Amino acid sequence: MTVKLFNTLTGKVDKFVSQTAGKALIYTCGPTVYDYATIGNLASYIYWDTLVRVLMANDYEVVRVMNITDVGHLTSDADEGEDKLEKGAKRDGKTAWEIASFYTNAFISDMNRLNLIQPQYLAKATDYIPDQLNLIRKLKEKGFTYQIDDGIYYDTSRFPSYANFAHLNLEAQQAGARVEFNPEKRNHSDFALWKFTPVGTKRDMEWETPKDLIDTNSQLSRMGFPGWHLECSAISMAILGDTLDIHTGGIDHLPVHHTNEIAQSEAATGKRFSNFWLHNEFLKVNGTKISKSLGNFFTLADLDKKGFSPMDFRMFVLQGNYRSEGNFTFEGLSAAKNRLLNWRNISALRHQTHDTIQADEEKNQDEKTVSLYAASQAIIEAIGNDLGTPEALRIIDDAFTKILNARINNINHQTLIKFISTIDYVLGLRLIDSTPDINDETKQIIIERNSAREAKDWDKADKLRKILLGKGIVLRDTVNNSVWEYDQ
Repeated sequence: MTVKLFNTLTGKVDKFVSQTAGKALIYTCGPTVYDYATIGNLASYIYWDTLVRVLMANDYEVVRVMNITDVGHLTSDADEGEDKLEKGAKRDGKTAWEIASFYTNAFISDMNRLNLIQPQYLAKATDYIPDQLNLIRKLKEKGFTYQIDDGIYYDTSRFPSYANFAHLNLEAQQAGARVEFNPEKRNHSDFALWKFTPVGTKRDMEWETPKDLIDTNSQLSRMGFPGWHLECSAISMAILGDTLDIHTGGIDHLPVHHTNEIAQSEAATGKRFSNFWLHNEFLKVNGTKISKSLGNFFTLADLDKKGFSPMDFRMFVLQGNYRSEGNFTFEGLSAAKNRLLNWRNISALRHQTHDTIQADEEKNQDEKTVSLYAASQAIIEAIGNDLGTPEALRIIDDAFTKILNARINNINHQTLIKFISTIDYVLGLRLIDSTPDINDETKQIIIERNSAREAKDWDKADKLRKILLGKGIVLRDTVNNSVWEYDQ
């Protein structure tokens, strides 16, 4: 099987071919850890987790890096405003270091709850300050930098293809800029590589600027901190080398952050920074952008309070395509929750089916048998087609509908288990983990209830049904027996 992905670099769906056969080098833009991750933030990481899973399903060894932005992300893309970590520190009455640690741990907790495969490298920007300074040094040596009062900047006019990646109209941007935040900048699109700490200010996070990076000797020392864009290039090249196989991130990163990454990386190395670029669209809430002021800044904890699990949210996200704008509503999340419950109840059938002496091959050829071998391959192929999770879910629904319409003794026990395991492997929905078998006591009650039905003792049957419901188990009566299911 092959994996095909929409490559922002080429503007079309390309067959994925890695630089080294069987190995995929991936970099994912990670969170700025000044607050809890919103459901919009987390949706993007579910998409990229799906990418990792389908590559692994196609026998790739995935080596992945995700950065943690714990310094340098200013409140304005124009390199102005307050550092978001410093702003968060003032809000919570803590230091920037404490804020970074707390919200990094909160993000990792969210990742675990969503069953996201952890990147091999979760790299904090503050751990790679020397690498970032070395990258600035390379750029300075090649003539791509200049210094002004508030820091060291990248001169985008020195990189002729700067506008190509995001198809930017730099002249229109320059003309349309109502306010030139920093008139010392040579070009409107120039960006800060290193910001100097303002005179008379002491930051929680700051480092001494190396003397060889400062143009003037008028000051013996300048404290400073890295620009936001610098970390991704420095971290990825330090761990994965000069050229990535895939770089992922949100569509909002395309015109500034990723464009700047390409400019500084390729200027430093003379090589292509990444062969594939994947961008996910926004997840809105009730048709509007996520914003605290609008009251739609939802976190996993907020969903918990309303009775929805992380897997309910994961199912909701997987129902859409990463390149289509999503719209979160609680009605939509309820539908996803019901879909997942249905899948879990079908997964629970593995506890109610058994191997038989009939050979698997024979059984799969029986017209009354539900065969799932082809469906397992079909869902991997669907996801391999530009992360086509909606189509994969449709295939699973179709297969599960056939199972529901089949007699229990016609369901191939081992094939059902393999099919559910495939779903868990590529979609990460924890169907196996979330569907334990019922205990012997509950099984005995079901047997007694079936006996009461056979004896037409409806009062006893109803009483036993209510006892089961109290244990979180409901019964679906068929012609020959009763199938137990979870009520939630």
